[in-house]
Amino acid sequence: MSIDPHMLEENEMDGYAKIDKYNPRLIQDISSHYSALISDIGEDKGREGLKKTPERAAKAIQFLTHGYDLDPSAILKSALFHDDYRQMVIVKDIEIYSMCEHHLLPFFGKAHVAYIPDGCIVGLSKIPRVVDAFARRLQVQERLTTEIRDCIQDALKPLGVAVVIEARHLCMLMRGIQKQNSVATTSAFTGEFENEKTRSEFIRLISANLS
Repeated sequence: MSIDPHMLEENEMDGYAKIDKYNPRLIQDISSHYSALISDIGEDKGREGLKKTPERAAKAIQFLTHGYDLDPSAILKSALFHDDYRQMVIVKDIEIYSMCEHHLLPFFGKAHVAYIPDGCIVGLSKIPRVVDAFARRLQVQERLTTEIRDCIQDALKPLGVAVVIEARHLCMLMRGIQKQNSVATTSAFTGEFENEKTRSEFIRLISANLS
């Protein structure tokens, strides 16, 4: 997805700059499809509340899938540091928001990620960025879990990687089986985390309330 650098919307709050980038050609193309969809379901696309909905929806879907423009491996490699630390590093409760590729409905929850360094550590903020880069695409939770694991393993070459994702899927909550309390949990491990003792320690730590 090509981004026009002149098409930026920026909002600053509490020192954090949120920048949404939009491709104007894609906005126009996607808007036309949403306009047709609104008509096809029996709505009046010309009524006041819907006049700008196709453009808003087009911008929303571009933002929700902006992970296609990101290189997760490059994100990690931009902040690698040599260090002798060889104990478990965990970043837990990372919020995830993604789109189910089967129904184009959201799923959301938390990711817990750990790795055991082997001479190289990464800036902690990069791990949530990698999670987001993969999540902001059309996804299934199973693939999202393994993509995060494999990216960290390939970029850092650690002694092991662990990823657990817990998520609620609107395709289950709003349609289909309509079970409101359903939570899907997926996991993926490499190296030392395939050892039961190490894996159990990781599960214990992400389950603990340390605050």
